[in-house]
Amino acid sequence: MSSLLLYVVIAAASDDSCNLPAIFNFGDSNSDTGGLSAAFGQAPPPNGESFFGKPAGRYCDGRLIIDFIGLFKDQLPKEEYFSQALYTFDIGQNDLTAAYFSNMTTEEVKAAIPDILDKFTIDIQSVYWQGGRYFWIHNTGPFGCLPYVLDRLTLRAPDVDRVGCGSPFNEVAQLFNQKLKEVVDQLKKDLPLAVFTYVDIYSLKYELISHAHHYGFDNALLTCCGHGGKYNYNANFGCGSTRMVNNTEILVGKSCKNPSRRIIWDGVHFTQAANKWIFDHIVGGKFSYPHTPLKMACKKN
Repeated sequence: MSSLLLYVVIAAASDDSCNLPAIFNFGDSNSDTGGLSAAFGQAPPPNGESFFGKPAGRYCDGRLIIDFIGLFKDQLPKEEYFSQALYTFDIGQNDLTAAYFSNMTTEEVKAAIPDILDKFTIDIQSVYWQGGRYFWIHNTGPFGCLPYVLDRLTLRAPDVDRVGCGSPFNEVAQLFNQKLKEVVDQLKKDLPLAVFTYVDIYSLKYELISHAHHYGFDNALLTCCGHGGKYNYNANFGCGSTRMVNNTEILVGKSCKNPSRRIIWDGVHFTQAANKWIFDHIVGGKFSYPHTPLKMACKKN
């Protein structure tokens, strides 16, 4: 599911920096700040607790990566901003996991990747022909490390890596990212007035999960806000869910005591602390291709 999220930013201080007056985000629930809630109802408490103090349209205890990218919001965009804005895309996880959940085999999921990316290409071209020029594209993360995948899909012991993630699922994510990079490289040739930055979110998320304690996090694969099971995740009792006990509604999908030390929020999405860690590592351009800092995302390299 894609949603359009709007942010407005002020120009950065350096004269060499891009003056990006707005950010338009297209992505799944990893970067959704209200589309799902508008369509299907507000995400329940304790979503939002760490920053907003209440649910705020995000499936997280606080802010998402896109929130940190768009921190300097000021005003609604003017029409002329559309050609000057930064367009961010965060795709792949929903498409690939939905394919697995529909009982497709790994080989069938791999075979579906070109169709997914064809639709992505059409979306990029549509934005371009309507005036969009600056594109910041996140690849998909290691969804084989997410509790909602590990809990639902069966794995043989040899298919579980040293961290506890599902290797076949992460291999599909890596294949998707390889093909996505090829698509972005082709779009650079086909759309000569555009500036593309491809951001390797996968490597950062896997690094964080693999070395959680080193970076100040605990229980890398354990859901912070959930209920029961190996990963504190239960598809029937998600974050914020309740059940009736003796005619009394009881909260069962509770938050952990310290979300700032957890990576995974609700089994599907990352915590605010993990999102901030990732943002801090992508903003300087080290994990971007070309190595473009966020503030230079309008500059051709």
